[in-house]
Amino acid sequence: MSAAVVVCAVTAVLPGAASAEPMTVAGLASAGGAGVERISVATDGTQGDGDSADATITSDGRRIAFSSSAKNLTPANPGTGERVFVRDQRTSQTTLMSTLTSPIQRPVISADGQYVALWGLLFRDTKTFLSQVSSGSTIGVNCPGLSCSQPSLSADGRYIAQAATFNRPPSRQRIEVGDWRADTTQTVAEFGHTVSARPSISGDGRLVAYQDGQAEDVFVWDRTGGASSGPIEGLSEAATLVQLSKDGRKVVYLSGSDTYVHDVSSGTDQLVPNVRGVAIDPTGRYLLYAPLDTSGPSLTLRDLEAGTDEIVSTQPASAGTDAVSADGRDVVFQSTADDIVPGDTNGKSDVFLRRFY
Repeated sequence: MSAAVVVCAVTAVLPGAASAEPMTVAGLASAGGAGVERISVATDGTQGDGDSADATITSDGRRIAFSSSAKNLTPANPGTGERVFVRDQRTSQTTLMSTLTSPIQRPVISADGQYVALWGLLFRDTKTFLSQVSSGSTIGVNCPGLSCSQPSLSADGRYIAQAATFNRPPSRQRIEVGDWRADTTQTVAEFGHTVSARPSISGDGRLVAYQDGQAEDVFVWDRTGGASSGPIEGLSEAATLVQLSKDGRKVVYLSGSDTYVHDVSSGTDQLVPNVRGVAIDPTGRYLLYAPLDTSGPSLTLRDLEAGTDEIVSTQPASAGTDAVSADGRDVVFQSTADDIVPGDTNGKSDVFLRRFY
């Protein structure tokens, strides 16, 4: 079926990325050095009057997308419920993305910071929406089934991997990759159930890691040959997908109480025991994980090559996929703790950024 883009009534078709503002790292507002700062604030620094969470970050660390129920982050009225915002670290601006829908799960910002995808409710079904950061225009991405969910973006936002469910009540699903500019789509896999498939796409749109949630197997699909390999964890193990790195080299998955980092090229796995992996940086070198031992830090960043750890947060905190910038420089996370930064008096969940250098 076609992956045509359906333009919502109040929006316009998104222009191509060629006209978008270029990204630089040098001008970041936080370029002064390592530390922690709160991201879920208004442009003038006012703290949010509602809960904020579900942050994802660009490869260069400049832009962070997050969801929030706060009403005072932008002059524009965000309406009721949660909305998606983007914080630009270079300009210190906070921008409201779309008022069309409330996100059901975390928004996803493209690695280049030009597009944000979110999964929201449209009438009684769920759809994927795509917003351009520079213009604020939003489109609904056509869904071949009744509902589409769990979007994952290529680095330039052109390719969207998502899971489509069929029938009412839903009884089967299809994982697909759509090129919304070329109006084409490719089927990755189909299942006779609706247990989470959680697709994760590489930066160039060539590879898609996904799971058969019912069988608890993880696979990697390659656009080049149109075929899948796996299960990557082996035939006798159960696994849950976390994320495919944007360079397409590493797949993070969970099995039992351990985390594994699978090398796509060699087929070998690196074991990180007794932790729950939550994200991997775009280069595949830095793993963000939550230790199962709750007496220590809540989030830690591991250099998989050096075998060294950096503490992200000692206070209770959580994070999700696409939460680490390239080379492990920045990590975004959420926490209700009020002593991470000075002046946190809103009593709400906030989004924070930890910079290591």
